[in-house]
Amino acid sequence: MITLVFFLAAAAVVVLLVFSPNTLRLTTSVEKPREIKQTRIIERSEASSDEEIYDDTDAGVVYNDGVSAHILLENGEIVVKALNENFDADIQEEQLLAYQNRMENDRRIYITYVDFDETEKVYKRVWDAETLVTRPGTLELYTLDMIGDRIPCVIVSGMNGNGEHTLTVFRWNDTWGSAFLREELEAPFDTLVEIQIDGAITIQHTERTQAYQLGLSNGKDFSISAYGRDADSLNILDQVEIIYTYNAEENRYEQSRLTRIPGKQVEERRIREILSGGARGFENFITGLWYFVRPDGTIDGRQYIYFDPPNKEVIFYTDETQQVFHWQNSGATRYGLYISTQNISVQTLRRSLDIALESLESIQVKVFEDVKLKIGNDAGWDGSYRKAAAIAGEPSLPVQTIPAHINAVYNGIIGNIHFSADGLYVLTSGETVQKGRYSFYRLDALNMLELRQENEHRETYIVNYLEGNLSLQRVRIGSNGVQDLHEPAILLSIEENS
Repeated sequence: MITLVFFLAAAAVVVLLVFSPNTLRLTTSVEKPREIKQTRIIERSEASSDEEIYDDTDAGVVYNDGVSAHILLENGEIVVKALNENFDADIQEEQLLAYQNRMENDRRIYITYVDFDETEKVYKRVWDAETLVTRPGTLELYTLDMIGDRIPCVIVSGMNGNGEHTLTVFRWNDTWGSAFLREELEAPFDTLVEIQIDGAITIQHTERTQAYQLGLSNGKDFSISAYGRDADSLNILDQVEIIYTYNAEENRYEQSRLTRIPGKQVEERRIREILSGGARGFENFITGLWYFVRPDGTIDGRQYIYFDPPNKEVIFYTDETQQVFHWQNSGATRYGLYISTQNISVQTLRRSLDIALESLESIQVKVFEDVKLKIGNDAGWDGSYRKAAAIAGEPSLPVQTIPAHINAVYNGIIGNIHFSADGLYVLTSGETVQKGRYSFYRLDALNMLELRQENEHRETYIVNYLEGNLSLQRVRIGSNGVQDLHEPAILLSIEENS
């Protein structure tokens, strides 16, 4: 009997140990030991004489998406961006760090490959490579299957100090991941192409078959197109398009075609004035509303972009959808401006714009989305845009050059609203308090008021002045101009002591 009780107790202990959740965690998950975790911080480089960089401290740490460096870099090396990826398909995740050495004069950005050492159980730095990027705020670092064989390529793009766009593509060396004696091999990545040009660079994504999507076959390789000035032409707006395609025998991208693209014949003196004004000069030129131009040359009143440098915003409109992006920084290019933006609501959603002067009334826009985030069926923003003021019969939104702020208190049916001289307002209605920013401006012959709440909800009103008092009529501004919402007017009486 005693033997039977002992046996049952021992069996119960074994069952408890086997099926305990804590035991299961310990036996199925191995904690990754690391040497040091270094918080990834971006320090913006000083602006050159021809480059205007916005202060982005109020928007949080740029590109801080929660990825920390697995190692501590050397003295003077500052991490710009980090990317975690499992390149060799083992149980440990590797990391690519983009960093800048502040002790170097050219401020070139490098990448380093950090791998996990199974023997010492720590992450180690095993490979470094130069890139062509020198401006941290323009850096893009991500992986993409460029060749279609499911071997990842590392894409490093951005701008250099000369205002040129750059692209470097590294391809993972699959032999490195399967070799036992890596000391005898070359680098873990092969360099497929390095491009720097005074225009835009675009990776041409080719549609791949369902068999590729299911892993049954390889897909088509992607080509690369680069646009730059035609050095053989006297017209400043003439460009060339250079196509790079993959050469499998050489394991490199090579130039396969060059096409000349004639620009519009415009007044060269005025063009040079705009382009020679640096980033700030071009910002002044594009400030305002720009309508999308369809391929057939007609204006699409349902899609437009509003550039607002004073408020550091870029606003995208399509149909009834409005997306507001914080204007983080911008740099002058040979043909215009490169802008980095971040969505004010979804901070991990970033959008970069390469804007080139097309004529005195039109611009060419290329938009680079964050490749890791795709939200819905967003509109295609690439293409030509015309300035709203230059389109006959089309309404134009105001360009607010001097903000109109007052210092006054008003009372009405909506409650008590205090307009401060610093552009802030407080609306008190019973126990409800609404705060935000406001702005008075002119739209054609109308006086307008915009209230932007702290949650970024906006309301627009037509303002009528009645002997110091205000009458507000809520409206909506869109591609069809000012639209009355047919709501009762709001009467506000000014306090005598305000």
